Amino acid sequence: MAELFSIFLSLPIMVIQALNIIKSYGDLSVLNSISISIKKAEIVSIVGQSGAGKTTALQIMGTLLKADSGTIEILNTNIANLTEKQLSRFRNNNIGFVFQFHHLLAEFTALENVCIPAFLQNVSKRKAETRAKELLDFLNLSHRMHHKPSELSGGEQQRVAVARALMNNPAIIFADEPSGNLDSKNKTELHELFFSLRKEFNQTFVIVTHDTSLAELSDRVISMQDGYIISD
Repeated sequence: MAELFSIFLSLPIMVIQALNIIKSYGDLSVLNSISISIKKAEIVSIVGQSGAGKTTALQIMGTLLKADSGTIEILNTNIANLTEKQLSRFRNNNIGFVFQFHHLLAEFTALENVCIPAFLQNVSKRKAETRAKELLDFLNLSHRMHHKPSELSGGEQQRVAVARALMNNPAIIFADEPSGNLDSKNKTELHELFFSLRKEFNQTFVIVTHDTSLAELSDRVISMQDGYIISD
């Protein structure tokens, strides 16, 4: 019995289990019964040509898009059992997003942009700003916190977006082509940052990317083609 218990404790903790996911738009099949399991604190890259279904898979696992069929469990929660309001709360509490286009609000400062997820949880302004300042300091952006996006470089804007994704200390970060608009230096810094964040906060990263250097650094690479997983 003790041996069995020891084996059980050594099993990896799955934070995402997507089983037999199908997604179509009319006659166009985008995902063809794919299954993906991702462990806690794993950095996984999803690669493939444009149209392979990478972003659709990420959006479904990130609860931004509904599958036509199949099941999604995130942190042992079956997403299909949640109401829209519960799903929104679950997403804000447990998931962070980083996109190719930063989606920062132009009229807000870096600090204010980072605070937004906390404000959605009705966290006090003082508490939210304290957390945001800690994150911006960790990302070497303390001196830029009162600047608006138009006053920041591309790399700085992306780091602000990363800080915003981390604001509620989510278990999982989904990133869709996060280095797509960055130059080589900023790409390298962003890639190194993901691994620093995993080490610091023990978070799971699921990254859709065309960047082979980032994919090669990942713990695991999932290759997709025409809506199928061709290697994992």
